[in-house]
Amino acid sequence: MKGSLIIIGFFIVGVLVGVWKLIPEDFFSDHISSYVLYVLMFLVGLSIGYDKELMQALRRTNLRILWVPFATIIGTLGGTALVGVFLEDWTVFESMAVGAGFGYYSLSSIFITEYKGASLGTIALMSNIIREIIALLATPLLLKWFGRLAPISVAGATSMDTALPIITQFSGRDYVLIAITHGIVVDLSVPFLVTFFCSI
Repeated sequence: MKGSLIIIGFFIVGVLVGVWKLIPEDFFSDHISSYVLYVLMFLVGLSIGYDKELMQALRRTNLRILWVPFATIIGTLGGTALVGVFLEDWTVFESMAVGAGFGYYSLSSIFITEYKGASLGTIALMSNIIREIIALLATPLLLKWFGRLAPISVAGATSMDTALPIITQFSGRDYVLIAITHGIVVDLSVPFLVTFFCSI
């Protein structure tokens, strides 16, 4: 919860700095968001590579565990496609691009902003932040209504990091490996799926 509030706080500060023009416009080059994206991808890979226990656990994992992230991906894309049918300003594929962020707001919003502009990029940012907040706040209800895998699926890419403590607390320690594997697979799908739907 605290991490999500900090992220929202930084977003609001960024908007205010932009509105009040506290930083000169020529400070931002056309490629700065790409450089930030490269750094983010490097740090994600670094964190996965350095976690020796995670790498060993993944080697021992039964491949059936992959059904969980695949179900999340298919369910999210199906849901956003359905919503996209009813949107006037955005196409079905643009709606699916937003959904394909799976809670990974920093990465997906940069991609979508580059491909489709700041308006859809901002929607992607807010949509994915809200997804994380729902995962953090609604986990007890999700567990009660839909079972132990529901909080993992709702958390999307954040099931391996920010949402992992609350998933562990409510779903149980025996679901930690599922949550981590889910987060990695969904996380890795984001750049491919977002750019694919943005380019259609």
